[in-house]
Amino acid sequence: MHAFDVLGDPVRRRILELIADGEASAGQITSTIVDEFGISQPAVSQHLRVLREHGFASVRAEGTRRLYAVDPRGLQEASAWLTPFERFWRGPLAALGTELARGRRERRLAAAAPASPSAADTRPTDNAPRATNHDTANEHEE
Repeated sequence: MHAFDVLGDPVRRRILELIADGEASAGQITSTIVDEFGISQPAVSQHLRVLREHGFASVRAEGTRRLYAVDPRGLQEASAWLTPFERFWRGPLAALGTELARGRRERRLAAAAPASPSAADTRPTDNAPRATNHDTANEHEE
């Protein structure tokens, strides 16, 4: 079975998410999976077996409990297969990172800048003298 066949199943992906941050007991995993997917305990055990046999999960005994953890071998196999294709998303992701950084910088600068007067605040009031065409015409005649 190819790594992506293993990862193609949503139950197995969810199990990997559950053990990504550290060990979890078979009982904890089973309880969560039964609640979320409505499958039986033997079905969860089958998924755990597939993950173990294909290098995605490791198990160790602690008394009567079985503790599962992520085994990086299966994920490394998937990553190795994807490596030739990274060029298709590496550039766009870098561009996205640049745009996100630019947006954060603009928001930071806008928050730090003093409030500038708006266009409405700079218009002449009724009391202020205004230049008229007549005034500028007189300046040219003199």
